Amino acid sequence: MDKSVANIADAVAGIEDGSTIMIGGFGGSGAPIELIHALIDKGPKGLTVINNNAGNGRIGIAAMIDAGMVRKMICSFPRSTDPRAFTDRYLAGDIELELVPQGTLAERIRAGGAGIPAFYTPTAYGTELAEGKPTAEFDGRHYIQERWLKADFALVKGQVGDTHGNLTYNKAGRNFNPLMCMAASKTIAQVTKVVSPGGIDPEHVITPGIFVDCVVEVSQPRQEEDLIRAGVAYV
Repeated sequence: MDKSVANIADAVAGIEDGSTIMIGGFGGSGAPIELIHALIDKGPKGLTVINNNAGNGRIGIAAMIDAGMVRKMICSFPRSTDPRAFTDRYLAGDIELELVPQGTLAERIRAGGAGIPAFYTPTAYGTELAEGKPTAEFDGRHYIQERWLKADFALVKGQVGDTHGNLTYNKAGRNFNPLMCMAASKTIAQVTKVVSPGGIDPEHVITPGIFVDCVVEVSQPRQEEDLIRAGVAYV
């Protein structure tokens, strides 16, 4: 089955108002900037976005927040080097925040992909983040129950993908991306190069194509930090 599409606008065409979207990346590393901005051009509203952070400057997720598209952020680090987009909306009461410790965030996403509805972790026990959550004691230590995270869509960035959806990643760009591919009902991947089936050594495949629904080639992806450092808006 050929999962490749011709352009990024077609890749995000099915994302509608009210969707829950996982977006890969750790800061700008592995962040699918082109897919994000294609989604901004489409303009769905009332989105719940799951990411490690809440954006930086006026690029990527921050630009989505600026555009008034995001109803709720689920993330670990809402404050970045330049968090004004999120901060302004949050202080105005226009956006909701669910703060999740980073390891817990990764495990909640992994659990969603693995079909595990809940798990226990000692992280955040005794803090405000544990309020209202079930607790238990195991071997003399207290734990809180955390629920899985799943999404309607995942937007991810790979390095090479084949037309069957198998993906590789560029070093640290791997981060949350493979987990999100497994936890979303539909995964949309931008890759630097699309190859024919067999064009990726099977030993090098990180995300099997069974978890990917759409692949689009972006041969010269932009990097969030480079754009911010240059002081330019995304084009």
